[in-house]
Amino acid sequence: QLQLVESGGGLVQPGGSLRLSCAASGFTLGTYTIGWFRQAPGREREAVSCISGRDGDTYYRDSVKGRSTISRDNARNTVSLQMNSLRPEDTAVYYCAAAIQWVCFDYGMDFWGNGTLVTVSS
Repeated sequence: QLQLVESGGGLVQPGGSLRLSCAASGFTLGTYTIGWFRQAPGREREAVSCISGRDGDTYYRDSVKGRSTISRDNARNTVSLQMNSLRPEDTAVYYCAAAIQWVCFDYGMDFWGNGTLVTVSS
């Protein structure tokens, strides 16, 4: 069975940093597009960042550019999202998702993890 498990969420103060990890079991992440998405209460799920499995191309939504980095660790079969300078509006449940093709839209992802909660508050 294919499984994605997110970790690293928690409570962090504004301006702080957090590193989210997405671990795969049952398959190898290296050839898949892996995306991080988030959903806040009452809001639609939105793409935060994605990394291509084919050429390593990356995408960041404008609000996280310059303060977030998505990366692969193929030896550990994980994809991480480092987030710095966190803001209260970053508060959301963060999900990782995988896609066979290069796509970074929630409807295009093939399977999902269950999410990890990030709360940015003082």
